[in-house]
Amino acid sequence: MTTHALTEQEFERAADRDLHALDDALGDLDGLEVSLQMGILALEFPDGAKYIVNSHRAARQIWMAAEQSAWHFDYHPADSASGANGRWIASKSGDELVATVSAVLSRKLGREIHLAP
Repeated sequence: MTTHALTEQEFERAADRDLHALDDALGDLDGLEVSLQMGILALEFPDGAKYIVNSHRAARQIWMAAEQSAWHFDYHPADSASGANGRWIASKSGDELVATVSAVLSRKLGREIHLAP
């Protein structure tokens, strides 16, 4: 899969839109404190654990740190005919951002978390 070279403005729009969508989707989950400030989405748990999802402008990626692991997601635009948003795919593993967030939260919270991409 090849990535489209994003301009800084395209990256900022896509990252901002998708981090806000995650913030909105996670805001009502029990057992999770969520805050989004300046491109950093912090997920805090009652046991003090903290997961971070943030835009990394220089690399034009979204980075995530959780469960003593890290992911670097590249933006893959959707087919322009579909009208859908693109997806963020981890360059090393092929994991998709929303699915990865869902999986790590499901493990941490001990229940299935399903977030829409």
